[in-house]
Amino acid sequence: MVPMTGSERRAAFGLAGIFAMRMLGLFLILPVFALQAQGLAGATPLLIGLAIGAYGLTQAFLQIPFGMLSDRIGRKPVIFGGLALFALGSVVAALATSIEWIIVGRVIQGSGAIAAAVMALAADLTREEVRTRAMATIGISIGLSFALALVLGPALAHWFGLSGIFWFIAILALGGMLILALVVPTPDHSSVHRDAEPVASQFRGVLHNAELLRLDYGVLTLHMLMTALFLVVPLDLRAAGLPAEHHWWVYLPVLFLSVLAMVPFIIMAERHGRMRPVLLGAVAVLAVALAGLYGFHTALPTIILFLFLFFTGFNLLEASLPSLISRIAPAAAKGTAMGAFSTSQFAGAFLGGLLGGWFHQRFGQDAVLLFCAGAAVVWFLVAWSMGNPRQVSSQVVRVGAHCGADPVTVQRLLLEIPGVEEAVVVAEEGLAYLKVDNRRLDSARLQALCAGA
Repeated sequence: MVPMTGSERRAAFGLAGIFAMRMLGLFLILPVFALQAQGLAGATPLLIGLAIGAYGLTQAFLQIPFGMLSDRIGRKPVIFGGLALFALGSVVAALATSIEWIIVGRVIQGSGAIAAAVMALAADLTREEVRTRAMATIGISIGLSFALALVLGPALAHWFGLSGIFWFIAILALGGMLILALVVPTPDHSSVHRDAEPVASQFRGVLHNAELLRLDYGVLTLHMLMTALFLVVPLDLRAAGLPAEHHWWVYLPVLFLSVLAMVPFIIMAERHGRMRPVLLGAVAVLAVALAGLYGFHTALPTIILFLFLFFTGFNLLEASLPSLISRIAPAAAKGTAMGAFSTSQFAGAFLGGLLGGWFHQRFGQDAVLLFCAGAAVVWFLVAWSMGNPRQVSSQVVRVGAHCGADPVTVQRLLLEIPGVEEAVVVAEEGLAYLKVDNRRLDSARLQALCAGA
């Protein structure tokens, strides 16, 4: 395994810290807002739901354009600007006395859409051989920020109230700016990385791929369910006798045990080629958990049990769906496929707040859980027709010495190597984008070809 340089480690951990601070700020209100917002002027269940999910709308619309803007004016200016918008939205929400201004603040928070620019900067600052590890570091930071938000949110709300949470989020945004300025290196030059960021010309192909669209629908539904769930679970926990400041007593062990519970299934899916049954099983678990919460949400033990089931399925799907995108996307279009996937994820958060709030207001609190259970069943039916994906992974290799002569010949030579399932050579970049079966890959032959031997 090729080791990271010191600069690459700084880039990976610095950008992971920025991403974690921003996502922590977005998630912090999730476990407490349904309770805290009831005292705001004009608050209704619909507007409370809209306030929780509003960031997802602007995030979904702007993350890809901001990523492409960073190709033109530079990564760091776009990330600084996005963090400044995030801080501004947090201040607007902190000063708000009505639900409408909270919604405005959340919309502004979401408009600081830096996800694509962060990934592009990570690609600028890392070599192809270590880029996957850098991206994995950023991905892990997102999961940790979600877990920390569920624990920290109730405590902050108890000590400082809703306004205090938003002031804390503004401080997180400033912390992200400091990390960007002092820790993250500035790249010598920026270029488009097809494995890490969207390419405009590839969207037509990605959006006509039925398997990718099925996964986009899946992540949209997953985050819709998660957002809608937190419109009612805090209310149910309080009604079951658990004070709001102690809700983390439930969230922390549930999250920890659910992560442990999902590990055997991740191994089954990734190492033994059982991705389809594992994914279908996880969606079925979501449906059972949500139906159980609908039927048995008045007693604390049953709430804990079904939350454990929900988060086991959620965490398993959150880890599996990006892996499926990587396997199914065309070799040179992984970044574009991930861009569409990420957009769908944020759109799901918005729809979860909007539809969950509407069902709560129109039909009552229990209807939200029934809606969520039904949505999980629909997802199961949509996912049923998926095939079991190939056990391949993405790899990028530098073949610049060969491309000037004949990129078509280089592509043919790459495809002749055992284990190389797909190869796209982009002459102007001097790179080849591969799909490889690591169980059969002749690594020595691939390295020899890339080295010109």
